Formats: sequence, structure tokens, C-alpha cells
Amino acid sequence: MVDHLVNTEINSQRIAAVENCFGASGQPLAVPGRVLLGEGILTKECRKKPKPRIFFLFNDILVYGSIVINKRKYNSQHIIPLEDVTLETLPDTLQMKNRWMIKTSKKSFVVSAASLTERKEWISHLEECIRHLLTKTGRQPSTEHAAPWIPDKATDICMRCTQTKFSTLTRRHHCRKCGFVVCGDCSRQRFLMPRLSPKPLRVCNLCYRQLLAEKKKEAEAGLRQPEQFHAAMPGFEPSSGDDSDKSDDDKVDQWPADTEFYTSEVSWSSFHS
Repeated sequence: MVDHLVNTEINSQRIAAVENCFGASGQPLAVPGRVLLGEGILTKECRKKPKPRIFFLFNDILVYGSIVINKRKYNSQHIIPLEDVTLETLPDTLQMKNRWMIKTSKKSFVVSAASLTERKEWISHLEECIRHLLTKTGRQPSTEHAAPWIPDKATDICMRCTQTKFSTLTRRHHCRKCGFVVCGDCSRQRFLMPRLSPKPLRVCNLCYRQLLAEKKKEAEAGLRQPEQFHAAMPGFEPSSGDDSDKSDDDKVDQWPADTEFYTSEVSWSSFHS
């Protein structure tokens, strides 16, 4: 399918339609050899609550964003290079079914599909693209992944001290190393983790001690961490709760009434109905 669609007019139209839907806030997506393979709405487990997100699968990247007007306007665009992606199927919960985790070295998060068949198709297409990319580049599958953020509602007390109760005045925080929900007293430290961010990030006290010990051990051994190949990837943010605190309702802008994006002449390609 990729070889058949590359450099075709229909593929160019589809990519241009996605770019138009994200508007000026999105990154350019049209590059030589890139093919749009499918799209669909998945539920992303965010920090506050699960939220619907639009996902676009290209042969080299996965793009997702917030839905303002379906098939007309999206925002909060995120771009994930597929070379860095590892997938993990997860069991159902009472609240969410057909779940799986998208893991990368910079960001990991859980999504769920509307049906088991839809999940199988998403995972199958993602894995096929990943295998093709790794074979093409000669890279090995990623083994280092960012911890997914545990949702706020998963606990009413700090997951480190197990004493502090969260309330309107006592805020929840997330450790960027382990993803645990922790109180302020248990996460006063910051630590520089270059693969996640150029700035020091909040970590819990336990992870801080572990990171210090690792840094000391590396210094003694004279080791230096290699720079990650995707360190400057635009739109690829470090935290696993990136869009969890933003209200989609607050970001609806007025677009001209005659603006059209997906036209009836463009046959949309997707791998599920």
C-alpha cells in the first residue's frame, strides 16, 4: 500500500487535508516518501480523565491531537516518530476496554479503541510500520521508555509517603521518572534527564536518590550518555500528561463558515469504519 500511494496525488491531498485541519498551530506533515495510511478516534487516558483524540498513522510517524470540530479543526498536535515506538497490550478495566500502551523514550500513554477488532487493526498496522522502519534504518527496537503518568483519580493519597491526602489545597504532582502521583513534600527535587527535556524535571525523593546514584556511578566509570536521535523532534513533548490539564472547550476558535477541508472528492483511507 505504501509503495502504491507514495508520490500520488490522492496521498498529497490527504496529507494537505490533515495539515489544514491543524491549521497554523500544527507542524508541516508533507515530506518526500511519507504516506498517510489511516486515521481514527481513540480514547487517550489523560491525567484528569479519558478524552477522545484524533490519531493519524503515517508510514513513519504517528500524529494525534485534540478534536475541536471533527474532520474540520484539530489542535494540540503531537508528532511521534514510529522508530521510537513500542506497543504493549493491556487488560480491560471497569472503565476502559480494548486498551494498549504506546511507549517511547520521551512519552508513554494508554489509549483504548471502540472495539477489540479496531484495537487489533491499529496494533497490526502500527507494528507493520515499525518493523519496516527498523529494517530500513538498521536500528534496534527501543528498550528505554518513559513512565506513563498514573491518572489523578487512581489515588487519594501520596503514593510515596502514603500519608498525605490530596484535597483542593493539597495538589497532586507527578514524578517524571516513575509516573507516580505524589505530594509536594515528596517531590521537591528536580533532576536533569536530557532524553525527556533540556530542563530539570520534578521527580519524587526515591527516584531522585536513584538518579543521583546512577549519575555518580556513571561519573566514576567515565561514561557519557549518547545523545538521543530524536532529541529535537518538533511537537514531541516530554511529559506523559501533556494535554491532560487543557480544556478543549476553552480552545474553540471561530473559523470562516465557507472553509472546507475534507471534500467529497477525496476518498479517505482508514483501516476501520
